[in-house]
Amino acid sequence: MPVTNGVPRSAFFRGNRTGTSATWAWWYSAALVFGDFAAIALASFATISWIPQAASGFVVDPEAPTPAWFYIVAYLFLPLGWVLVLWGHGAYDRRYLGVGSDESKRVLRAFWTAVAVVSFTVMSTKTDASRMSVGVVLLLGLILLLIARVLARRVLYSLRARGRCVQRVLLVGALPEALEVHTVISRNVEAGMAPVGLYLTEGYGAARGVETPVPVYANRDLVELVRELGADTIAVCGAAGADSADLRRLAWQLEGTGIDLVVAPQLTDIAGPRVHIRPVEGLPLLHVEEPTLSGIGWVAKNLMDRVAAALGLIILSPVLLAIGIAIKINDPKGPVIFRQRRLGLQSRNFKVWKFRTMYVDAEARLATLVDQNESDGLLFKIKDDPRVTPIGRWLRKTSMDELPQLVNILKGEMSLVGPRPLPAEDGDFLGDVRRRMLVRPGLTGLWQVSGRSDMSWDDAVRLDLYYVDNWSLLLDLRTLWRTVGVVVARRGAY
Repeated sequence: MPVTNGVPRSAFFRGNRTGTSATWAWWYSAALVFGDFAAIALASFATISWIPQAASGFVVDPEAPTPAWFYIVAYLFLPLGWVLVLWGHGAYDRRYLGVGSDESKRVLRAFWTAVAVVSFTVMSTKTDASRMSVGVVLLLGLILLLIARVLARRVLYSLRARGRCVQRVLLVGALPEALEVHTVISRNVEAGMAPVGLYLTEGYGAARGVETPVPVYANRDLVELVRELGADTIAVCGAAGADSADLRRLAWQLEGTGIDLVVAPQLTDIAGPRVHIRPVEGLPLLHVEEPTLSGIGWVAKNLMDRVAAALGLIILSPVLLAIGIAIKINDPKGPVIFRQRRLGLQSRNFKVWKFRTMYVDAEARLATLVDQNESDGLLFKIKDDPRVTPIGRWLRKTSMDELPQLVNILKGEMSLVGPRPLPAEDGDFLGDVRRRMLVRPGLTGLWQVSGRSDMSWDDAVRLDLYYVDNWSLLLDLRTLWRTVGVVVARRGAY
């Protein structure tokens, strides 16, 4: 990594952040500030409207009108104070804009800080405030903040899908390492990172003539190249970051330029909660924890599964009955429920329940359709499968054919969220695929909310392994939330 010789100038004499990244980030952060302020002001308005004694502690005489300073506190000081707390917790930091999990964590931390500040203020001033009003405005404020952030992210994601509001990244390293990082960061458009070039630190001669998704450069001044490409981020990939002296000088050179420097180690598909940085004598060590598939969170997951399955079966019983009648009317020859042997936790066999969506002779007709399989993996998939009944096609589109699996969840054979169960008749699974069986198979999972049948087998396995390695209760809740949107949009189901 060539860097300019000499001691870098002080950051005080360098330029501020410029370029498209600075523009969209500034406007998006400003919109978040406005939205957060409006959300807390709306929470104050709703609390004042719903609770008659909301002004308690501000009004000495119950017959007297509410003083103006109460409204100043409710509509100015409280929203402004909350915005400052959010800013203090990094909720407007450009690095986390659009990153749902990080944004939510910062909003929740800000909420607890706001609770502490408001409680301390009320106690220290001995204000006889309405406890109900304080509790309602804080909880409602949190809910409205999270809703506002979700809506803002939806807008940001739609812009990123059109190539706007992204970080333009120059990847630095050897060709294989840089291409691997390119694949990873390009996989999810919502992440907002757009590679614009590969800067090779070695093997440039061998890379000539090799087709690459972005242009390849070498033997150039990195800062000048970044400015030429209109990039705003340098990502040092793999072994290129091992030379601590060059990396340190590059960091010095970038001080005050507004160009971000990130190091991308060859450690993919491991989520942030498992990775911790532990500095030892100036050396940042990445500590990777083992997957946590036990503990109180795992107990909560199992309890949530059973309770949700029981409630779902009770509430949806009229719908289940109506679907069963429709299946019988459409094709009276076969059963309503189709049960198939699948592999579950620790490779144990169980029978998965589904509404029957095919004609009764579907298995016999399979041999004549094998050459039309559109899946590259272990599952047989055809978009316009002639074996599917008319009512079955609708059930698959709406994913209602999976509802009987609530019985499997109630029996402890499946979970609400997890890898999809694999067919038992395909025999023993080798290699990485076996790792999917460390957890119960799920009614929904990461591959269902990321493309379902439109995804390749390798991508489906990768997402399932990511789930096993990075499981958390929050990941389950986020997957369930995303499932609602996927089912409503009917994406990738056939």
